[in-house]
Amino acid sequence: MRVYAIGDIHGQIDLLRQAHRRIDADGGAGATVVHLGDLVDRGPDSRGVIQTLIDGQAAGCDWRVVLGNHDRMLSRFLSDPDWIDPGLSSQRHWIVHPHLGAAATLMSYGVDATLPCRDLHRAMLSAVPREHATWLAGLPDWYLHPLALFVHAGVRPGVDLQDQTQDDCVWIRQPFLQSDADFGPLVVHGHTPVADRPVHYGNRLNIDSGAAYGGPLSAVVIEASGVWHLTEDGRRPVVP
Repeated sequence: MRVYAIGDIHGQIDLLRQAHRRIDADGGAGATVVHLGDLVDRGPDSRGVIQTLIDGQAAGCDWRVVLGNHDRMLSRFLSDPDWIDPGLSSQRHWIVHPHLGAAATLMSYGVDATLPCRDLHRAMLSAVPREHATWLAGLPDWYLHPLALFVHAGVRPGVDLQDQTQDDCVWIRQPFLQSDADFGPLVVHGHTPVADRPVHYGNRLNIDSGAAYGGPLSAVVIEASGVWHLTEDGRRPVVP
């Protein structure tokens, strides 16, 4: 038994294709692959990333995708242009926040990011295919596999999985990142960029290697016997 995972993509379509090729070379086209969210923002082709994942699933690929905070902001903007994500300490709107990278997502759909909010909302409703909007709105907060729990940001220690809030699943840093608790399954997450390769902490595995900021996009394979980083040169062990 094995399962693969890919970290935060952030519109980096070329890196996503490379990650899929590395997985295909290791496990074949039928491999189970979990994508850890943050599909959009900052990178050049958020639309292409979403379409690639939708097309792969439609073609029968066993590709799972969990919700990231950036994906939630796009999805909620389409349904409510006034919504501000409660996870943002600044309480600044997604489209005007200087560090979220919404403009890149808007431009990938051919929308002028300088439009006023209401005009921008109308333009996005016309530009974003209904299939994309429906698919984003239906992404789960987490995916539990016999080998690991996959979630974008992490989980709140001491809270049962079924009682985890979406806010925590897509936004939590502390106290999750500081916890040495046994979560049961290995928790595989992204959200908080670390090094240029996956980092194993014993109870959790962080595979956000900063693709949003010019870093690589990490792909890993998890088996009962361990975790490996998939590189162009093959597997590299990832140990606590």
